[in-house]
Amino acid sequence: MTAPAPMLPVQQAVYSTLTGNAPLMALISGVYDYVPESADYPFVVIGEAIETPDNAHGRFGRETVITLHVWSQHRGHSQGLSIAAAVTALLDHQPLTITGLDHIVTRYEFSQTLTDPEPPGDIRHVVLRYRIVTEQTP
Repeated sequence: MTAPAPMLPVQQAVYSTLTGNAPLMALISGVYDYVPESADYPFVVIGEAIETPDNAHGRFGRETVITLHVWSQHRGHSQGLSIAAAVTALLDHQPLTITGLDHIVTRYEFSQTLTDPEPPGDIRHVVLRYRIVTEQTP
């Protein structure tokens, strides 16, 4: 028996959840893994992930910690924080359909606001992190 590799199916589930929500998509231009130069602000990027084992009683389990980034050119952080709140409402302790895995829980870990200091200096950034616990499907 081999352990599943949940990082890609977890990313796909997060992407599907976010892009499948019309109210969130009305707030942003898109959800990206790779942002095209033509992308309009604001948008969400599915960023870095860390995967660690969380095995239990003969079943393979994983914890995937995924980082999402909200990017905005709005004056101040209000727009980015509103989008971040919508993302968290969709993910925190909500069910995810993850191909080939049982979703156990998604937990919000933290958020942080940042301002890009480089000229033109009008880019706001909200970093969000979630811990997604999965187990091998029996």
